[in-house]
Amino acid sequence: MPAEHDGDDPTDPNASTLAHFGMEVRLERERHQVTQMDLAAEVPCHHTLVQKIETAKRVPSFRFAETCDRLFDAHGRFTRLWPLVIKYAFPAWFRPYVELEMRANSVRLSHPYLVPGLLQTEDYARAVLRAGRPRILDDLVDARMDRQRILERANAPEVWVILEEGVIHREVGGPSIMRGQLERLLTFAENPAHVIQIIPREVTVHAGSGGPFVILGFQDSGDVVHVDAFPRGHLLAEPDDVKASNWAYDLLKAVALSPDDSVSLLGSTLKEYAS
Repeated sequence: MPAEHDGDDPTDPNASTLAHFGMEVRLERERHQVTQMDLAAEVPCHHTLVQKIETAKRVPSFRFAETCDRLFDAHGRFTRLWPLVIKYAFPAWFRPYVELEMRANSVRLSHPYLVPGLLQTEDYARAVLRAGRPRILDDLVDARMDRQRILERANAPEVWVILEEGVIHREVGGPSIMRGQLERLLTFAENPAHVIQIIPREVTVHAGSGGPFVILGFQDSGDVVHVDAFPRGHLLAEPDDVKASNWAYDLLKAVALSPDDSVSLLGSTLKEYAS
């Protein structure tokens, strides 16, 4: 079940935002004499998903919330509740980062191993998350995909991504999944609002070798750094830590291929998967 419950009765609408959302769906559905199968057909999804959302066993997608607003003439009530609900698909330690990411006006990512979640395709994300054998795989995938909605908003953040070359050659989930993921990266890199740089294989040690990290920038406050680690990441906001992270990111940009050369490398790698 989603991470929010932490031992509470998942069906108690007072126990969690998720349970409250599920109760509201059930009440509106019954008031409008709509069956679970009817609602599922409108989303669309399997009717068992509706039952699981109503009993707080699954986290709803944004599309599910939009469908409830439209079908029940709810005037945006479910989509207003949705941001409070979706964050509980994430582990408690990751929720503060998600909230910061949602209001950041710049995102700078470095990852030596994998494509960052913000740029993953659904199939790639599922393959990555499945490796940890989570009990709520579908919720985690949905939540990761919904995080990417920040890239579609009117004031979308500028995103700069630095990856090791091994990331685009490391086959995750099989050739077809990697092909789709590389297409996604190439489209993203060709967008003038964003940048992808690849650190070539011959650069064996660099400022980001220690692991993935993200620098979030804001118009009204200082940068915040998120360092990814096992079993949990952590946020840094102390000026010295932020300064060191910015310096490390500048060093990474210096050893990486130029944005244009990185696009060329992505394109040639994609051709290898397409052949």
